[in-house]
Amino acid sequence: MSAPQFRRVLLKISGEGLMGPREFGLDSQTVAAIAREVRTVREMGVQVCLVIGGGNIFRGVSGAAQGMDRTSADYMGMLATVMNAMAVQSALEKCGVQTRVQSAIPMEAVCEPYIRRRAIRHMEKDRVVIFAAGTGNPFFTTDTAAALRAVEMNCDALLKATNVDGVYSADPKKVPDAEYYARLTYTDVLARNLRVMDASAIALARENRLPIVVFDMHGEDAFAHVMKGEGRYTIITEEE
Repeated sequence: MSAPQFRRVLLKISGEGLMGPREFGLDSQTVAAIAREVRTVREMGVQVCLVIGGGNIFRGVSGAAQGMDRTSADYMGMLATVMNAMAVQSALEKCGVQTRVQSAIPMEAVCEPYIRRRAIRHMEKDRVVIFAAGTGNPFFTTDTAAALRAVEMNCDALLKATNVDGVYSADPKKVPDAEYYARLTYTDVLARNLRVMDASAIALARENRLPIVVFDMHGEDAFAHVMKGEGRYTIITEEE
């Protein structure tokens, strides 16, 4: 087996990535498949932590668009990420992977509060840590939370799981001749307004020289292949 190109990573999964064929909510088979992917990478000797979105349950922006106060809507979205984190934790533990959920909004009855040093210790003990409730603040996306936690955990890379095999100049499902990028710089992403992650997440990654890898999570062993530098994906780094 090829050696992994990173030793500690944060995997960012959107809430929609847990829906499978459903229109909303959680698909148990999809969640179980993601858990198996994470277990495979763990078995390669890689320390893994996760940030999971909440869009499958509730979107703060859409709630605000319907007349709800944006701050309240975003807090509801954060609670949705806790629900998703608990679902993925359950699936991972069924696979035999020790997992801890840490929430930026304290709720001791269901998970640990976010404590950086404790999270690092969990990872050193080969546990998977799932960071829930975003940053704990409204107006910040889970993309920004993923970049922040990846930097705090001293991760070697941030892996963004999507529904396409990398970054394109436009949505390849809508624009068949969209250009595929194998490598990009942070400046490229911001200057070309490529909708990979929000600008604050990209800026935070650039400031801390955190590579971002964008790949399609739905292929078999996709996470493991990317960790070994195989398959098709996009890597975003600083200028060489």
